[in-house]
Amino acid sequence: MDFLTPEDLPAPAGYSHVVITDPGARLIVTSGQIGITADGTVEAGWEAQTRQTFINLGVALAAAGATWSDVVKLTYFVVSTTELPLIRSVRDEFVDVAHPPASSLVQVAGLFRPDVLIEVEATAAIY
Repeated sequence: MDFLTPEDLPAPAGYSHVVITDPGARLIVTSGQIGITADGTVEAGWEAQTRQTFINLGVALAAAGATWSDVVKLTYFVVSTTELPLIRSVRDEFVDVAHPPASSLVQVAGLFRPDVLIEVEATAAIY
């Protein structure tokens, strides 16, 4: 796999502009995960919700035989962009910061519940 940051694009903040997978990779795509525990409790606050979201993504990836080092793309949906530094800090606890996945972030008016602040989808490639 190649993680690229072309010089003609602005420097990314903890993500790669392009990820190239090799032929024969098995693609894993998760549904959006949120900061909700297995018993249905929504974590309170940005840090707790973001961390639980990434924990849940890790569980989903593991169910498909993938790990965080296999992740090539993350897509974020957030109700506010004010907590981006915190989100990035929590993300860095999980992803390979030497080869960060490609990334998109969308600010939304709301998610499926008013107490949910963040939802993240992951795409992974396994060889």
